[in-house]
Amino acid sequence: MKNKIILLFVCCAFSFSKAQIKKWDNPKANTLITIPQWEVNDLVFHLKNKVEAPFDKNVFALVNANGESQKVPLFFNGNNTWVFRYSSASEGIKNFTITGDIKELSGKKGTISILKNTKKDRHGGITTSKENPQHFFYQDGKHYSNLAFECDWLFALDYGQKELSKTNQLLETILQNGFSQIVMNLYTYDVSWPKDPLLAQHPEHEYGGSEKMFPFLGSNSKPDFSSLNVAFFDHFDKVIASMHDKELVSHLMIYVWNKKVAWPEMNSPEDNRYYDYVIKRYQAFPNMIWDVSKEALHYGRATNEYISERIARTKKLDGYQRLISVHDYGFCRNHPDEVDFISTQNWRHTLYQHMIDARTDFPNKPIFNIEHGGYEEAPYKVFPGAYTNAESCLRRNYMCFFAGAYSTYYWQGTSWNAIIHNPFEQPEGVYKPRFDYFSHMRKLYDTFNIENFKPSPNNNGSGYNLTNEKEGIIMLFMPKENFTIMFDGLINKDFSSANATQQWFNTYTGEFSEERKYEKIKDNFWPWQPWRGEADTILIIRNLKSKKK
Repeated sequence: MKNKIILLFVCCAFSFSKAQIKKWDNPKANTLITIPQWEVNDLVFHLKNKVEAPFDKNVFALVNANGESQKVPLFFNGNNTWVFRYSSASEGIKNFTITGDIKELSGKKGTISILKNTKKDRHGGITTSKENPQHFFYQDGKHYSNLAFECDWLFALDYGQKELSKTNQLLETILQNGFSQIVMNLYTYDVSWPKDPLLAQHPEHEYGGSEKMFPFLGSNSKPDFSSLNVAFFDHFDKVIASMHDKELVSHLMIYVWNKKVAWPEMNSPEDNRYYDYVIKRYQAFPNMIWDVSKEALHYGRATNEYISERIARTKKLDGYQRLISVHDYGFCRNHPDEVDFISTQNWRHTLYQHMIDARTDFPNKPIFNIEHGGYEEAPYKVFPGAYTNAESCLRRNYMCFFAGAYSTYYWQGTSWNAIIHNPFEQPEGVYKPRFDYFSHMRKLYDTFNIENFKPSPNNNGSGYNLTNEKEGIIMLFMPKENFTIMFDGLINKDFSSANATQQWFNTYTGEFSEERKYEKIKDNFWPWQPWRGEADTILIIRNLKSKKK
């Protein structure tokens, strides 16, 4: 079965779209700029007069429509050009006026017409809901099933190339296997741990330590923080635009402290210039989620005060108010009002209970375990973490899922400096990752209204219980080692099972068993289940009726 699945991916034909941001050069005041809802467009202004210290200038477009206003910053893009990058969640006519530090730009006006979105899979930016605060949603109200994939060095693929051939192939593979988000760094240099000697024999997979990529002038080894490298950001534009085209969310970690990056001194003008520029340049992308720093308070660099200032700085500058968090549970726990969701990194064997505790402690925030200690094995030993077996890593994600939390998948062949952009095209005998497990997890997300389920630890029995009271459905996660189910307490006493059905789901293959009438076996045990000892399974009980009057 496993070999057949791998063959399917090897033979899969990828179609790569050339995602480009539509540009409007020197738009006139009387030019009607037409943009589909949630599409990103650049209004590019070419100045006649040179501007001194352009990266330090503050220029904004004040956008007005129906009595509401939005303040969107422009950014400098080299060659005496300034860009007003814009997208809109609402339809209708928008009028804008540019104001700020540059006289040649101040006073410029224009009109933008936002047309209704016609793309089937486009639902807008990611947000939260007061009515259902522990889940993510799109701006159009659809639940956003956040199933994330870590790829820190994504920016490095195809750097300096005209086409994003490797980047797009990897993104398509990620997308086709059910993932909806990429946890990524804007820039990172190299790993601090020992590298597998085998990687030196395959330099085509090594992206750490490169001196040709740097967001500032100079290089990481010889940095020049006096200005920013526009070419670096031009390339990054293409990566984010391609992700947006594929409806993949960027969970963008703006800093990383443990990857040997030469950063300017914290709170220095150079540091502030870099941070502000990132917020200015990428906020218009609906697929953007901000994360101040990977492992923000580790490694003795940043302080709580610094991270708080960065968050406040973001919110002040971001005209779209994209979601923001910090990859540090300690910070999120102590500053919950500053973040939009709780980020955690938990490797413990008792992962499920820790996610339950976090959900209980923060009833008004989504819980996102960005790093659960499972790093599936690869041809190279990159960073093994606590778990490397594919099935164990999958189970870690389900432990988060059944605790009502979101999670991230890591493969050692793409998460860090070693990137195998075409893993299913590698020679016979080279380890192929089990991305397909997560396509099955996506099937589960797509089959049920996950936003209506809540963990029910008191009804766990010998598995993890998720209960959907609104629709009368229970899902029970069963490890493959579990020989039988103890019935007592499985179904909440408020439910009647008179007309219920039962069905099983195989987490390894994505198969559903036949749906049949629900039967409670005597002595509170259920000896029958398919795939016992072969795969972790999920028991699904439907059509439960509430006893509540």
